[in-house]
Amino acid sequence: MMKKPEDIAERLLGVPYESLDERTKKVARHVAERKHIARNTAKEFDAKTTMGQQAADAVATFGGSWTFITIFAAILVVWISLNSYILVKYDKSFDAYPYILLNLFLSMLAAIQAPIILMSQNRQAEKDRLNAEHDYEVNLKAELEIMLLHEKVDLLREGQWGELLAIQKEQLELLGDLIEKKIV
Repeated sequence: MMKKPEDIAERLLGVPYESLDERTKKVARHVAERKHIARNTAKEFDAKTTMGQQAADAVATFGGSWTFITIFAAILVVWISLNSYILVKYDKSFDAYPYILLNLFLSMLAAIQAPIILMSQNRQAEKDRLNAEHDYEVNLKAELEIMLLHEKVDLLREGQWGELLAIQKEQLELLGDLIEKKIV
């Protein structure tokens, strides 16, 4: 039974323990110590979230929703309709066609919203990277555990073959004795 991570690295991975990266060493240690490696990465990641990051996520979530698109479209329709009505009725408007004030507001909204959404996407990419690293560790540990199980099954099978051969040899000797007794 292997107890040391160095043995696991040498035997199962075929490389010296010292040449492994830190994640693989960690997995080898967990296999050797028979500890689980799975954990909830979402909880760990969310625990480190600042208020600004939470706000960025909320803005990105709302900014990428049908609710936002519907509200935004409604505001545009009301703005244009109101300006058109005032222009026709009073021959004057607070934002005459081509709606330069509206264009300014839209530009400011885009200028503020874009970096906030990018911050949220960067966080999501970091979260995905952490999940991928964790998946690698869990998969590697599962693979090593399966290899260890194969070794154990192979050892058991070899032992059983030895026992079967011994039993067969004994049976052949008994048969030989029986044949000699009948012939004589």
